[in-house]
Amino acid sequence: MKSNVLRGLIGGLLGLSSLGSLGFVFAGAPAGTPGKPEGDWRLLEPVTYENIAIFPVVSANSYDTSPFLTLDEGLASGEVLVRERGSEGMVRNRDGVIRPARSEGASVNQLVLINRSKRPLLLLAGELVSGGKQDRIIGKDRIVPVGAEPLPLDVFCVEHGRWSSGANFTDAKTIVHPSVREQATFKKDQGQVWSAVRSGTTAEVSGAAADVAATPPPPLASATIGRTIESEAPTESYQKIYESREVRGSVEAYVDELQRRFARETGGLKNERVVGVVVAYGGEVAWSDIFASGDLFREYWNKLLRSYVVEALARPGYKQVASNEHAREFLRRLNGRVLEETEPGVYRWREINEGRLSQIELDALEPKAMTLHRLLIHRTS
Repeated sequence: MKSNVLRGLIGGLLGLSSLGSLGFVFAGAPAGTPGKPEGDWRLLEPVTYENIAIFPVVSANSYDTSPFLTLDEGLASGEVLVRERGSEGMVRNRDGVIRPARSEGASVNQLVLINRSKRPLLLLAGELVSGGKQDRIIGKDRIVPVGAEPLPLDVFCVEHGRWSSGANFTDAKTIVHPSVREQATFKKDQGQVWSAVRSGTTAEVSGAAADVAATPPPPLASATIGRTIESEAPTESYQKIYESREVRGSVEAYVDELQRRFARETGGLKNERVVGVVVAYGGEVAWSDIFASGDLFREYWNKLLRSYVVEALARPGYKQVASNEHAREFLRRLNGRVLEETEPGVYRWREINEGRLSQIELDALEPKAMTLHRLLIHRTS
């Protein structure tokens, strides 16, 4: 009797220890302490240009994220396949070979994905795949394990005016800008996604009436996007709109200048690496993306930076710069109801909401428990 009780107590303690190990973020700080900074992150001075400020987030500790494959890598190498859910689906036979199979009809909001690589695949909400009947974006952060069955993948369309056969899905090397990403990630509403693509930004115009009146229209005002749709993107394809002649020049000039300033600000680091950023537009801190390692951050940095710039160009050109104190708020854990989804042995996804702040964390459970990606935003609606 006593030995059974003792074994039960030991088992319970081991169980608590195991759960605790899953709740540790990056440097091992408990993720479950609302209001406290997570990890051992440090915020650098902001990199500013026009109406955007980017605060580098650095850490002396970093996980090994090399076991994970990104969508860009997988599509480029052919190790990841994305297809329409349609009359010719895909199955993995007992011998491990992928072969065609009959399946349900095509769907706007669902594709089929196969990970043929020997590494688990990391997907981030807002990543764009182009081709098929319409261009789509990934609907939610998740991990696709090695050897998984063909996955029904939830997506959102970012090409409103086409539903016709096109080429196989390819790597667009694009992640949509924050206003569109927010509608997919938190609103989960296809109509809101299309509206955000057409309008450029869903952020409210703030500030005194005199300041608003004195501020010229943003380079990516909805009228500009409308002209671009008429002339170059009749199907309202996100990729064609935001890589059009009228838009691309402004975006690339902005990106080049921010890249130069960011490299200068972070070039002298010793024993620390950049693992993420906090982004502000004018005086408003709006967004953050933080990763488990400097290597993983670099994998996503170019397309994330371009997405932040598109958002900046769609917002008014206020010159205020957000304070470090407000930016540090985006390093704390929110205090609110936690929504969780788990695929045992693969990943855990959770969402926390506090007022108009929302946080999403994606934990890998194998080969080592870690938070691969952490997103925190100030919602525009």
